[in-house]
Amino acid sequence: MKSILIIGLGRFGQHLCRKMAELKNEVMVVDTKAEVVEAMMPLVTNAQIGDCTNVEVLKSMGVRNFDLCFVCIGTNFQSSLEITSLLKEQGAKYVVSKATRDIQAKFLLRNGADEVIYPDRDIAEKVAVRFSANHVFDYIEINDEYSIFEIPVAAEWAGRTIRDVNFRAKYKVSIMGVKKGEDTRFLPMADHIFEEKEHLMVIGRIEDVERLLRKFEHEKGKRNH
Repeated sequence: MKSILIIGLGRFGQHLCRKMAELKNEVMVVDTKAEVVEAMMPLVTNAQIGDCTNVEVLKSMGVRNFDLCFVCIGTNFQSSLEITSLLKEQGAKYVVSKATRDIQAKFLLRNGADEVIYPDRDIAEKVAVRFSANHVFDYIEINDEYSIFEIPVAAEWAGRTIRDVNFRAKYKVSIMGVKKGEDTRFLPMADHIFEEKEHLMVIGRIEDVERLLRKFEHEKGKRNH
């Protein structure tokens, strides 16, 4: 459990607040709008209406006591920049600020942000990858080189074990989990028998997974002829 301060309750800030509370963290939220603060009050440890560009408001919160401070202001970059800087001046341990463009990220990092996130861009990239490929059910980017993909079981694997298929050596990707309906079995043993209705959570170099995905396109092409 961590102590979390979330400044700015737009759509992203509210979603972050709900998830952080769901994960049993101690969450404090701050926004200038009373109605959004009141809406979050049942979920959080503390809530405050205030303008965090005012250093006295930040001082009253004791920001150095939080494990993480999130600056989630999306419509006023100047305010986001000021608050990020003030948080570090007041001794905040770790500040994560939201950006929509690279130029914003550069200024935020120069003014004290320990990390910058691009929620809109990250979601757009995930959606683009998922819906561009016919055989990807979900996708999580780890870095520029590696990702996690949720893919189907190829027809030729059904009824065979992971060992029989020689999966890791043949495809150069690893199976993290096997998903069937709502159930996921993580780190399956080599004697796991593939079933056609299963989905596989695989991790590997993006180029290797894409090579594997082309196998499904090839199979689809053969069936159509």
